[in-house]
Amino acid sequence: MATLTESELEKLFSGAPQYFCRSEGHYTGAPHPSVAFPWDEKLEIRDLTDHTQIEDRAWTRVTAWPHITRDVQGDRSAAKKASEEKRRAHFYPRCRERPTMLSVGGLEKGSMGYQAFLELGVADALQEEQPGFESMGSRTPTVVEQRQKMLTSKDGLRHMEENLILEQLIKNGRRYSEQHLRERRVTSELYNELFLQILHPPAKVLDHRDPYSLTVQISALVKVLAAPNMWIDFSHVEWRIRLGQLLWGYPTEDEIDDGMSAKTTDSATEIFEERYWLLLQILLGCELLIRLDAITEGEELGIESIRPAEIHRFEKDANKSVKWTLHLARAWLENIEVIKTGTIEEPDPEPTGWLATLTKRMSISRTHENHHHRGPLYAIKGKHVQRQVDGLTHFARKLRWPDVDFEPSKVSDNVRSVTDGAPLNTPLASPLSRAESHRSSYFGDSNSDHRVKHTPSRRRKISAALHPSGWLSKSYVSGLMLPGEGLSHFLMSTLLENDPDAMERLGPMANLCGGFIYSGKSFWSTSCIVGRVLAAGKGSAECMGWISSDITPRGLGDGWVDVKVEETLEDVQQVDKKARIWAKQLIERESRIFGDGDPSSVLPADFIIPFENVYKDRSPPSIRVEFRSLNLKALENSIRTAASSVADGLTPVSDVSTPPPGIRTCPATVTFTVSDNDTGDERDYTYSLSKDINFVTAHPCVPSPHVKILKSPSSPTIQQVDLSGSTPSSTKTASIVGHPLHKYYTYTALHLSELIMKQDFSLEALLGDYSSSSRRGSMTPSAKAAKVLVIDCITGFKSLPQEHEIPLSPVVSRSGSNLSAADSAWSVTSPGAGDSGEGFFGAALESASKKMHSETRRRQFGSDPEMLVRAICAEKGWNAIISRRRRGCLACAIREAGALGVKVIIRVD
Repeated sequence: MATLTESELEKLFSGAPQYFCRSEGHYTGAPHPSVAFPWDEKLEIRDLTDHTQIEDRAWTRVTAWPHITRDVQGDRSAAKKASEEKRRAHFYPRCRERPTMLSVGGLEKGSMGYQAFLELGVADALQEEQPGFESMGSRTPTVVEQRQKMLTSKDGLRHMEENLILEQLIKNGRRYSEQHLRERRVTSELYNELFLQILHPPAKVLDHRDPYSLTVQISALVKVLAAPNMWIDFSHVEWRIRLGQLLWGYPTEDEIDDGMSAKTTDSATEIFEERYWLLLQILLGCELLIRLDAITEGEELGIESIRPAEIHRFEKDANKSVKWTLHLARAWLENIEVIKTGTIEEPDPEPTGWLATLTKRMSISRTHENHHHRGPLYAIKGKHVQRQVDGLTHFARKLRWPDVDFEPSKVSDNVRSVTDGAPLNTPLASPLSRAESHRSSYFGDSNSDHRVKHTPSRRRKISAALHPSGWLSKSYVSGLMLPGEGLSHFLMSTLLENDPDAMERLGPMANLCGGFIYSGKSFWSTSCIVGRVLAAGKGSAECMGWISSDITPRGLGDGWVDVKVEETLEDVQQVDKKARIWAKQLIERESRIFGDGDPSSVLPADFIIPFENVYKDRSPPSIRVEFRSLNLKALENSIRTAASSVADGLTPVSDVSTPPPGIRTCPATVTFTVSDNDTGDERDYTYSLSKDINFVTAHPCVPSPHVKILKSPSSPTIQQVDLSGSTPSSTKTASIVGHPLHKYYTYTALHLSELIMKQDFSLEALLGDYSSSSRRGSMTPSAKAAKVLVIDCITGFKSLPQEHEIPLSPVVSRSGSNLSAADSAWSVTSPGAGDSGEGFFGAALESASKKMHSETRRRQFGSDPEMLVRAICAEKGWNAIISRRRRGCLACAIREAGALGVKVIIRVD
């Protein structure tokens, strides 16, 4: 039999995704996983994705990756205006959130995409705390000394009045919105501003061709921002979320009266000092970003030439902290406006602290007899408040939020300071009213002496104290958010803080990585395994990291819960440098279309068409699965009170190991009733949701238009199918249902009913039965274990409509050859007139892209059997790929499993 040519391979695997993992360059961290269709040019195929699109312009800051927002709610004219405003070139730092938020929301509810799953092993949440920045209101001597050194030396940062920082931010805001040209006058103006007001000029000439060039200015700014132990490193997840706390979460002396935190007047002063350093960091980031944008724009217009050596030096010197400061600067320039609101007259006390002395912020007009001084009053306000409020409304509708006194129109009124401007010059700018001042507004642990050290985990648990119009709401409504998981926390916090009924019934302490029961529904973060299992049920909804369900825990009323889970040993071991994402060659080798063979000598007989629903000895029983209950039984002494937290030395909000006070810690179980439709027998099965596993949406594919498949009784696989009766011709052409699979990929198919009946089993034991199994997936002679377990959740379920499909022969014949009974199965052809309308393929090629992004179609998916199989995986600790028939074929899912190192595929209708 002749080998397949390269052209024939391309035809066979047209529409089949191929899985990659490649480095983006030096100093860019872990490689970038991607899925591509290298042999297809049609946009309907190339645009297929395994994840949902961002659906609102208010949520666009969730990711640092360039993307197109599918704004299903907004005004088209407003979207067009925003697009025109961003038409000029922008600089994009080669540093993004991990896992990428674009891939976190898989097409299957409660799942993620290929890229996000691989990036979990190098997730941002795995990082330890930034040394010296573990808490909000105090800094270690190392940080203080470094800042003193930077301000007192003649090589670096000048000391600046806070008013000057704000004035320069106003100027940068105007400059950012202008369509400025790359002119020498602009370069000189930027040079003079930078080195006369903000930085000391460089001690030596850095560019002899042009000593005043933008490159010289960029190098100076990078040097200061890259200095260690000075600036907040926003590559850490907690600080991306706490950003708004420094700007809007000011404590007052009477804010906390329960003794739960050790804040004093001195610590409040330190927090205001940290706000000064944050504003200075934002200023330096804006100065750097504007210059990088100018160079990028000049390169785009052909009036600027950047030398490769300069690019290499920038990528080397601009560490991760610098690049995240650039993300902060972009968020600030696009969403925040600094305004003058009048003048302020305040007493002039004695200088306190080294920073006040150096900057002379509190010693102006010392000669005045009344010891008072007057100055402008500055405020910060959001530019797009209405857009953010509309996004919150969209979020509430998608989650089917109970209509209980929630009026999104009042959100902007509740956070009026964001709309009108929050004062920056005075400590009276606390968002807390005296009625709410008894609760801590702190997010995360604020007492470094008693901080709970976390062990490396792919997900960091986040908790917070909520209060009306708090800094969490202000962070969202202002739009000042950094890429990453923070947006999901801000959305839910803003929703709760502006629903008085929810605040009253749920209480002030929130577990934003757990779940809560409210008004006859349950809401779960996708970080919680309970949410990821319930998402597979009918009637569930998912939006921006949250899942709602009509299923509520038995016996529990309104309130927050923390679900007790543990990570699997395999996931714990595959983190950081040991993560699979670093094995670039292994990922691609384990998912190649020609398996372990030589691409120059691939035979037609090396391939089969895999199926999950063909059983040789007997058909699996027809069963009905019915969900019974979700059980959350609180552990003894798990409900912590404020008093017990103080006794243990914990702050109101804890990190990973301990839940917030007043929140129940519960192990979760689910119970199902399984009925045999033939015998009428019923039995209840209970599964523990104890492992923090993940589900991945199998990437969509489109069957090749260049392949016709012929059934042949002499082919090895077709011998298992009775072709007599309704199929008189043994070589009749059948419709395309999937891509071929190389024999390198061994798998075994197991019906869900068989899996349920097994009492004590392991994945290794199931895969080890490969060589002796009589199932369809085990026909290739081999003594080794199967690589993948396919769980059949399609065949024999009464609640699922079935369509009859005849499995196809595994042997390929060359185009144009005689299709004999011995070798005929596939024919590689050019598409004929009748090809496009035949079976699933004809419709799929034309409408695949629409179906992938159809929210209506997505909501229809879900069933009790799908919840059951997810529950089994959660109890056993199996990460699983969910492959939905007619969205993607089984062969492509098996290859993706090889790329990800996942050993279980759930095949659903």
